[in-house]
Amino acid sequence: MNETPETAGAPSSIDTTVVHSARVWNYWLGGKDNYAVDREVGARIAEQYPVIIEVARQDRAFLRRAIRYLAAEAGVRQFLDVGTGMPTHNSTHEVAQAVAPDSAIVYVDYDPLVLAHATALLTSTPEGFTDYVHADLREPDTVLAEARRRLDFDRPVALSLMGILGHIPDEQVYGIVARLIEGLPPGSYLALCEGSNTDPEGNAAMDDYNQAAPLPYRVRSPEDIARFFDGLEMVEPGLVACPQWRPDDIEVGQARETLTRCGIGRKPGAC
Repeated sequence: MNETPETAGAPSSIDTTVVHSARVWNYWLGGKDNYAVDREVGARIAEQYPVIIEVARQDRAFLRRAIRYLAAEAGVRQFLDVGTGMPTHNSTHEVAQAVAPDSAIVYVDYDPLVLAHATALLTSTPEGFTDYVHADLREPDTVLAEARRRLDFDRPVALSLMGILGHIPDEQVYGIVARLIEGLPPGSYLALCEGSNTDPEGNAAMDDYNQAAPLPYRVRSPEDIARFFDGLEMVEPGLVACPQWRPDDIEVGQARETLTRCGIGRKPGAC
């Protein structure tokens, strides 16, 4: 594994006066890697829409179950986590390597605070590998090139995009995801979780958040979220609310409509 994260092109400073979604999410998850501006906005949104705390935890639980499925049942040993966010419990490498110690994980993010904390992501089993790339999702060819330097593209790769695509406008985002999938080997997977517009209270809270955030987040209809999986074979149960995607026994019974939709799709073919 690499000892230090790649820093080429990284910003030299962190603006602690501007709210950032990764840090607000970290606050909702009970983390400490956030600033006063993030806590102020996060607390206001949580007061307006208390279920956002549950949404954040459900999204994280989906990541854990998705990675566990990909490593244990699908047999994937390579993971490309784009839009990593702040390091927290049950990160991709922890879940994957608990199942398959030889798993290789590449994290990609463009937030300078994530870069500053990236060494927390660079732990690994002796058999496995982790690395961090400071790169922008909006440059998919760069992301793919950096991934090819670190992963074996003669074998399947699991791409995870968790709550990041809402930051990119429709006229760009579908092409970006399609390009990433096109560049992955046959038999690869896309694991995705995104905010939907199915909850009016959640929509209002997101509008409030966007008033304060320099980078707005767009919630989309379930039908528009499903478009990200065009050309892929959906893994059961398909695109669903996060609590409904292969819940653990302890999670059964969480039926509340929530702000997010999630799913996993497989790229047809075999390497």
